[in-house]
Amino acid sequence: MNTSLRHYAVTTLAIASLTASLPALAQLDRPKSAVSVTAKQMGAPLNGKFKKFDASIKFDPAHLEQASVQVTIDTASLDLGGEAYSEELHGKDWFDVATYPRATFEASSVKAGGAGKYDVAGKLTIKGHSQSVVVAVAFKETGSTQIFDGELSIKRTQFNVGAGKWKDTSVVADEVVINFHLVVSKR
Repeated sequence: MNTSLRHYAVTTLAIASLTASLPALAQLDRPKSAVSVTAKQMGAPLNGKFKKFDASIKFDPAHLEQASVQVTIDTASLDLGGEAYSEELHGKDWFDVATYPRATFEASSVKAGGAGKYDVAGKLTIKGHSQSVVVAVAFKETGSTQIFDGELSIKRTQFNVGAGKWKDTSVVADEVVINFHLVVSKR
């Protein structure tokens, strides 16, 4: 076997063994997954859901140091149950979807919490403003399906969501709860 062919064979085997030891990248099952928000307007609950989002998750409880999580949400896809709400949310005072079409979360670390719970630390970016957050996530695995459930409470004004006349938190509360149910299948 000539030197180049031998080098190619050794390199291919090394890459194959390294890849086999990495946790599998999971494929998001969009129809079974959901990302929603709950806020309060004049004290009454206001619920909405994002119709378009994506997630790239690599997770193996035995190898948390290799875990990676990236979630991207299409901010224009928020549905609060009425067209007038949607139009208002697309504007500059709220999500300014023309300038900031996506909100993102990218994990920097995953730590075991206990009894199927994990603390996922990372950076949440909405409307060009980033905050470090820690999300408590419940994890369940059935066969080749992984399920991640959690919620994150944020202050919308820290992300400049609800600016101008909407900055007054007596009409729309500052606290917004983001809930997610992500179902993924290992590839």
